[in-house]
Amino acid sequence: MAEFNLPKISRIQKGKRYAAKPGARKVRNFHVYRWDPDIGGNPRMDVYEVDVSGSVMVLDVLLKIKNEIDSTLTLRRSCREGVCGSCSMNIDGENTLACTKGLDELPPGDVKIYPLPHMPVVKDLVADLTHFYAQYTSIRPWLQTTTPAGSRERLQSPEDRQKLDGLYECILCACCTASCPSYWWNSDRFLGPAVLLQAYRWIADSRDEATSERLDYLDDPFRLYRCHTIMNGTNACPKGLNPAKAIAEIKKTLAGRLV
Repeated sequence: MAEFNLPKISRIQKGKRYAAKPGARKVRNFHVYRWDPDIGGNPRMDVYEVDVSGSVMVLDVLLKIKNEIDSTLTLRRSCREGVCGSCSMNIDGENTLACTKGLDELPPGDVKIYPLPHMPVVKDLVADLTHFYAQYTSIRPWLQTTTPAGSRERLQSPEDRQKLDGLYECILCACCTASCPSYWWNSDRFLGPAVLLQAYRWIADSRDEATSERLDYLDDPFRLYRCHTIMNGTNACPKGLNPAKAIAEIKKTLAGRLV
C-alpha cells in the first residue's frame, strides 16, 4: 500500500497569537498563513484577535492587522474594488478576492486565510504567479491582424461585441486556476481555466485574424484537453464568469474544423 507524506519542511506549525487590545468591542480570530523566505523553516499559522467593528471586507481586516498589529504581514492589494485581482487568496477554504469578500459572508467563528493553493509562495499571502503570467503571454493576448490598419478603429457589430461578454471581464486573479485539480497536477503543460478563457476571448473576437493559429496552438493533449470539466474554476470565479463554457467552446470550434 502506497503512503504519501508531505516533506517535513512543508508542514504548517503553530505560530504566534496576538491578543486583542483592551476595550475591543467585536473580536474575531483570524488564522493567517505566514512564511518568510529570508528566515526559512516551516510555515506557520499566526492567530490575530481583531476588533472587526468598522470593518466590512476581509481586506479591511488584513490591512488593520498590518497597520496596527503586525507590520511584517505581507499581502498584495491595490484597487480594493475587485478590478485588479491583486488580493486573491484562499479565505475559509474558498479562492476569492479579499477586497470583495464581506465578513458577513463568512460562517461564524474563526477565519483561516492562506495564499492561493498549489502555487509557490513568495512570502506570507503572496503567491508566485510568474508561471501563470508566462502561460498567459503564450496565447498572445492581443489583437492580431494581417490587413493594414485603416484611418479609423476596427469596427464590430453589436452582435459580435456581445460575444465577448463573460470573457473580457476576467481580471487574471488566478482564483479559478488555483482551484483546478487538473492544473495542480499538470501546471507545467496545462494552461488552466483562466488562460484558456482569455484565449477564447480572442478567438471569439470578430476583429482578430489569427484564429487558425490560435487554435493550432491550443490543439494539444495537455494545453487544452487536460481539462475534465470538473467545474471548480467556474465555481471559484469571484467575477461570476464561466471558464468551463469558454473551454467547451474552444473544443467545439476545434471539432468543427474536422468536419
